[in-house]
Amino acid sequence: MKRSIVILFFAALVSFAFKNDKPAYSLFTADGKHVSYKKMIKELASADLVFFGELHDNPIGHWMEYEITKDLFSSKQTELVLAAEMFESDNQVILTEYLDGKISEKSFEAEARIWPNYKTDYKPLVEFAKENELFFVASNVPRRYASLVHKNGLEALDSLSDEAKQFLPPLPIKYDPEVKCYADMLNMQGMGGHVNENFPKAQAIKDATMAHFIMQNWSEGKLVIHYNGSYHSNNFEGIIWHIRQNNPDLKILTIANVLQEDLTELEEENMNLANYLLCVPPSMTRTR
Repeated sequence: MKRSIVILFFAALVSFAFKNDKPAYSLFTADGKHVSYKKMIKELASADLVFFGELHDNPIGHWMEYEITKDLFSSKQTELVLAAEMFESDNQVILTEYLDGKISEKSFEAEARIWPNYKTDYKPLVEFAKENELFFVASNVPRRYASLVHKNGLEALDSLSDEAKQFLPPLPIKYDPEVKCYADMLNMQGMGGHVNENFPKAQAIKDATMAHFIMQNWSEGKLVIHYNGSYHSNNFEGIIWHIRQNNPDLKILTIANVLQEDLTELEEENMNLANYLLCVPPSMTRTR
């Protein structure tokens, strides 16, 4: 009897401590089960491609990107390849020259059209690649071509020069307006002047370009980890949909960074959004 009382007392104490703690994040599987970081890393290391769907201004997400990258490197070593939406394909030469020590940090940051939060959020990943001699893929479409599609549709890309097309996937890209992430964008028409029938097509050329350059830098035995806004990989759509058109058998695992007031259980709307859900409180400080 006394032993049972002691066990109940400690169970209540642990429960009380958790409820009064201030956790910065919780990790869940797609079906809402709590999962340890160690177990997640073990499965990620067995994948061909890993997509980290981030919230661009979330510090816990950026910290987790770095930690995951570091721990995947421990098992994959030089078979690990980094890739990111935050660098455009026409800046691959500049990025590679910096990683190889051919140009200075100052020159790289001045010429590579880095994001406003580069120094706090993405520079640690670039420096990690540099220190460990890892290749880093500049995967995204040059923004001028996404703007061209937004204005004139995907057909406008056909008029580009051969030199310009080297920064794009083979044309024409596959585009299905019924894919949920694109259909949802079409349903936003009427909510603002920037949302027209070409709006999801501009998203699609970004997704297709990232898919193309990821696959150009993947081969058997390698693991590519790609950092992108969560909308590009949520629900295993976006970039992943384009990759699956020609590579249905690859092992692809995803992480989605989401905001929740309650970190004790996964909210229904976040179920099955990704293989792993990184839940962070919405009060978390933003990085930009």
